[in-house]
Amino acid sequence: MEWDDMYRRGVPPPWSIGAPQPELAALLDAGPAQCPVQGTVRGEVLDAGCGEAALSLELAARGHTVVGLDCSAAAVAAATATAAERGLTTATFAQADLTEFGGYDGRFSTIIDSGLLHALPVDRRQAYLRAIHRAAAPNARLFILTFAERPFGDGHGPDGFTAEELRDTVGVLWTVDEIRPAKLYVNDFTGDLLDGPPTAYERAADGKLMFPGFLVSAHKD
Repeated sequence: MEWDDMYRRGVPPPWSIGAPQPELAALLDAGPAQCPVQGTVRGEVLDAGCGEAALSLELAARGHTVVGLDCSAAAVAAATATAAERGLTTATFAQADLTEFGGYDGRFSTIIDSGLLHALPVDRRQAYLRAIHRAAAPNARLFILTFAERPFGDGHGPDGFTAEELRDTVGVLWTVDEIRPAKLYVNDFTGDLLDGPPTAYERAADGKLMFPGFLVSAHKD
């Protein structure tokens, strides 16, 4: 996929819903009592594959220092401009290949992936997990929101994961604490990017499509 083109079409790409994914927003709202396994967001945060950075901007608005990295220069420019418009000085953004970036070794206490892992080529996923592991501080927490297996049917979009595949993939380097079912929200793109409608979605009250997925909670030993 030509990621810059997706951000320059004049309409938001499906994953840019204008707010953090509800599953992650709930995580930000929860305290230790509500999330005894996952814990809470703490310290400096890496938003891996930030896109137009609704998550980073929300984190900064709540007082967190956050770095958003994305392969798309167009997305990074949009995120930087929005942060400046809102006066959010603790959010910074940079273009990077998330499968091999450097310069942040041991820095982040929390890493959040809002839909990146499933978008990577299968043969680059371990390189990505190594790169963010290298950027993580000791005992850092990792949260990954990703599609379940084949959310768009055969031959369309990312394949997604089963829970077992996720555990095997993430668990090579990270200690997996929990994998639970979750929902991913996207803008309605039926008839736009696919030859036919996706096969496994619900429709939210605001018209967005909800697809099955998982929220992975892990940590760096």
